[in-house]
Amino acid sequence: MTLRQLRYLIAIADSGLNITLAAERVHATQSGISKQLKQLEDELGFPVFLRKGKSLERITAPGAHIIERARSILAEAADIRVFAANQRKDAAGQLRIATTHTQARFALPPAIAAFRRRYPEVDVQILPASDADVLDRLDGGDADTAIISNTGATPSNGLAIALYHWQRVILVPRGHPLAALAHPPKLTDLARYPLVSYESSLRPESTLRHAFSAAGIEPQIALTARDADLIKTYVRNGLGVGVLAEMAILDTDTDLRVLSAEGLFPSCTTWLVLQRDRVVRDYTLDFVATLAPRFDRRDLRRLLDSDEAPRADAPSHWRDWAGERLPEARAA
Repeated sequence: MTLRQLRYLIAIADSGLNITLAAERVHATQSGISKQLKQLEDELGFPVFLRKGKSLERITAPGAHIIERARSILAEAADIRVFAANQRKDAAGQLRIATTHTQARFALPPAIAAFRRRYPEVDVQILPASDADVLDRLDGGDADTAIISNTGATPSNGLAIALYHWQRVILVPRGHPLAALAHPPKLTDLARYPLVSYESSLRPESTLRHAFSAAGIEPQIALTARDADLIKTYVRNGLGVGVLAEMAILDTDTDLRVLSAEGLFPSCTTWLVLQRDRVVRDYTLDFVATLAPRFDRRDLRRLLDSDEAPRADAPSHWRDWAGERLPEARAA
């Protein structure tokens, strides 16, 4: 039994028992994965998966136990490698960040620029995901940290540090009737027009939907996208009224009008999340400290090794965070 066999086993389980997808996930060939799986099952003396023809149909009961233990073994092996790298003061490696398009495109570039200047040998990988999938990437071991926004409680997946708060705004082309109102748009005003917003707006738990529902109004959600730039493109082409994060508005968006949505939707908080049950590279903690300068590496180590909650003194607004907490990065 080898770590490679266990890694392939997990890849198959996490790819819906699709060996083609599993092979892509671990950068292997289908035949190579199939061969390693057969060798593992021969050594175990029982199948991990039930087969239907050449396809894998489901996980067997003992196979589920093997997969659970394999996850633990691979996590422990990864922790040993990370611990050894930290002991060597190794400044090379990977930093995998799971986050949404809005955070990656509009909030993170200055922080990543500052980090890359300090650690030029670290390969930074942005793993784009929907709001619903970001924490899953972290839990599954695909990411070293997750950056996510919500309007509710502190994420419970690990050590969650509040970075900043932000609001949604309303975006329309110049000359749009909403821009001519004598007051900021109300929900009743928005309900008259098709809306363009994030794909999370389609989920039952969407705060946008809840806001309209609480007012007894049904919104016209015409188009959704993960990409804030795409939402702006749809607005520019007259396909609807945009509802998106305020940090997605740039100085170059002069052809559009930004209208306040304050009071219409709940304020959002952006969180950085680390898993407490993993050994973390020193440079990952330094990246976190770049985003949350009220913590240093020693503070973060202490928090990760305990159940202590971080102090909640995050900046009140994302512009304060971007302008005051990352001045060096923004000047570069």
